[in-house]
Amino acid sequence: MLTTARRPATAKWSTPFDEIDRADWAELAPSTPLTIDEDDVARLRSLGDPIDIDEVREVYLPLTRLLNIHVNNARQLRRAQNSFLGDRGDGTPFVIGVAGSVAVGKSTVARLLRELLRRWEDTPRVELITTDGFLYPNAELERRGLMSRKGFPESYDRRALLRFVTQVKSGAPEVRAPFYSHVVYDIVRDAEIVVNAPDVLIVEGLNVLQPSRGGGLAVSDMFDFSIFVDARTSDIEKWYLDRFLQLQRGAFANPSSYFRKYADLSPTEAVATASDIWNSINLPNLEQNVLPTRSRAKLILRKSENHAISKVLLRKS
Repeated sequence: MLTTARRPATAKWSTPFDEIDRADWAELAPSTPLTIDEDDVARLRSLGDPIDIDEVREVYLPLTRLLNIHVNNARQLRRAQNSFLGDRGDGTPFVIGVAGSVAVGKSTVARLLRELLRRWEDTPRVELITTDGFLYPNAELERRGLMSRKGFPESYDRRALLRFVTQVKSGAPEVRAPFYSHVVYDIVRDAEIVVNAPDVLIVEGLNVLQPSRGGGLAVSDMFDFSIFVDARTSDIEKWYLDRFLQLQRGAFANPSSYFRKYADLSPTEAVATASDIWNSINLPNLEQNVLPTRSRAKLILRKSENHAISKVLLRKS
């Protein structure tokens, strides 16, 4: 009698990530103290992001404990390597990349990590830089015909960004970056962000996990740890539309705002405008450039439709 051998289950081996439910993740650092309060969370969260103190306790405390382990292991490895080489040089900053779509909440993640990591005894100096400062100025984007592709990889001065992160990573005592204003939607001339030899540098941006396109170094090669903030595309679209409407009723009314032209739209016109921007710019960028880098992250924070983290995916090695 012929029998068919039962194929062994392989699903658990088909991914390089361990998938951890939020409840299980929350149990991983039970003794880690909560060092911020609800007022801090309200100050740090982005518009439209309903994160609360419970999510900080259950998701971000274990994450900062994990990052603390990585920081200390990197330091020990550096010291051992220096000893091997007979080099007494100082350590270099630990660099964390945070990527994800527009409106997914990556800015909140980056700010929370900065605030929490600063309160660890091992990492009192934590700096945050966003890649917005490395967008080409609007005049240059106009000259290159890229204004409608702002946020796509080609709209950034990637060499300047790589040079900045490389200098910080190399231990330079002071490194300067351009300053970007979301009000005027442009680089502000004669304004800078100064980073002074931090223990940890967080680099947040849409496309920070992209590999090099020409065979050279990419900014992602400078990262010691990387995080991707993930959600279903349909949920991100809804969050984007909701945020646009909130901004239309608030920040867009600022006379200095680049988006002042949208402030007087009717609700129907505002939804139509936001949908057009999403479908013509943000969605193509997400599908073509941002999502393909998700698998390159060391850790993925997966959100459910209510904007809360539901699962954590951690690379197995």
